[in-house]
Amino acid sequence: MSKRAHIDLVTGRLSVQVREAAFPLETLCGFAARNNRKRGFLFLSKVLGKHWPARPSLMRRVHEHLAAQLDLGPGPWAFIAMAETATGLGQGVFEAALDRHPGAEALFLHSTRYRVAGRPYLAFEEAHCHAPDQYLYEPIRPAHQALFRNARELVVIDDEISTGSTLCNLVAAYRAGHPQLERLHFVAITNFSGASSAQRFSDQLGLPVRCVAALHADFAFETGDWPDAEAAPSAVGDNARHPGQIADDLGRFGISRHTPIPAADVDRLAAGLPPGARVLVLGTGEFMHIAFRVGLALETRGLDVVVQSTTRSPILVGADVGRRLIFGDNYGEGIPNYLYNVDPAELDRIIVCHETPVDAMHELVQSLGPNCRTYRYAALPDVQRQQPLQPQAH
Repeated sequence: MSKRAHIDLVTGRLSVQVREAAFPLETLCGFAARNNRKRGFLFLSKVLGKHWPARPSLMRRVHEHLAAQLDLGPGPWAFIAMAETATGLGQGVFEAALDRHPGAEALFLHSTRYRVAGRPYLAFEEAHCHAPDQYLYEPIRPAHQALFRNARELVVIDDEISTGSTLCNLVAAYRAGHPQLERLHFVAITNFSGASSAQRFSDQLGLPVRCVAALHADFAFETGDWPDAEAAPSAVGDNARHPGQIADDLGRFGISRHTPIPAADVDRLAAGLPPGARVLVLGTGEFMHIAFRVGLALETRGLDVVVQSTTRSPILVGADVGRRLIFGDNYGEGIPNYLYNVDPAELDRIIVCHETPVDAMHELVQSLGPNCRTYRYAALPDVQRQQPLQPQAH
């Protein structure tokens, strides 16, 4: 397959040449302009559930496709997803891999921009990002700590790969204390790092690297006259969260199982909706995967469902970004958050999935209007227990 696209953005001109693809380019992504002088363009994924409303069934197809391409050895394996954009994608790929390999010794973690006092972490940098500092926590549970320490293969997941520098920075930080590592898998929806990138990454890191993606392509960007847009707000807060403000028993601190949604919870969230009702299931920031799982369950019940998430990424309106809502974040960071390409008036119900206390959701809920409901993941102090999900009407 060969397809070329030229996209004129207010920040410059982006050119894409597809080399290999399992899905059409237009199915996988659109394009937009970042309000970020380090990188003036964005590959706007249509199957990620972040900046574009995505069908959960199509998201699952992508997860399963990527998991099927992995050539994994005997394990243990550690799947690590990149915050904030790929946290849900990474957990979806991890669960699809568990479906293919029941009983595998496998751990899922995602990086984060939040620190919790007293918990050890690895630090690394996402240099092109407006919020460059990232942290990868060591797991809480002893069994997960053992998987983390003894992993022979890392599966590192991001929504797209361009330079690959962030993934290499993460691997270097992990490998400094884990010399047993044998192989690496870089996984993304779209890979723009070049035909010989796997060998380049392998030479840099000193380990075999394989790049897995639904689409492999090359790109070029010609920077234009930067528009007189609003100054990008700071995306760096105090980065500090107290225990209980973020979930202990999901991806930040290690998980080795699926995350099912109880049928009774789905019943309550779907109550009063006729077949075909239009529903948006919305994640918040790094907390994305629960929205996907809820959306998938609602879609199987005959509802017209899309999944998305709020973000701290500043994107300019134009190209494939037609609408933008701005509101305060629910993590107490004082950082503006955004929701793109959503008109609340067109939806019969919006379900906001969140891990923070419900009183932190007020501004977002007000922005989304009267058809909004909240659904909080209720973490219990004992992280070794399976955690229920508690829906709340707001």
